[in-house]
Formats: sequence, C-alpha cells, structure tokens
Amino acid sequence: MIELAEQQSGFLGMESAREDVGITVSYWADLDSIKNWKDNSEHLEAQKIGRKSWYDTFKVRISKVERDYGI
Repeated sequence: MIELAEQQSGFLGMESAREDVGITVSYWADLDSIKNWKDNSEHLEAQKIGRKSWYDTFKVRISKVERDYGI
C-alpha cells in the first residue's frame, strides 16, 4: 500500500510500528487528498482483505498536525 499511497496526489509520508499492537500513520496535504485515498479502489480492496484476514478491529483518526519537531 505504501507504493500505491506514494502515487496519490497530496501524499506526504507514512510511519508504521508493529509489536503487540500495530499502528500506521499516513500524512496528507489536505482533506481532499485523504478522501481520494479513502476512495481508491485498490486501497478499499486491501482494507477488505485486512478485515477478513488479519484485523478484528481497526480505527481511523483524521487529525491536523500543527507542529512536528525533534532533537
């Protein structure tokens, strides 16, 4: 899915972590870009397979990042 997301207009990046719980965060330029990704047919099919094969539950959060910094 990363390769597909990278081809989408407005894609800014992605971070992922896996241990007992898995989390993936994708970053998008605006709400229209998020909607286009949500409506992508290959992405929808991957979600369907994921729900059937791997995930009992999942959650989507749409948030605005005001600042990002580190040392």
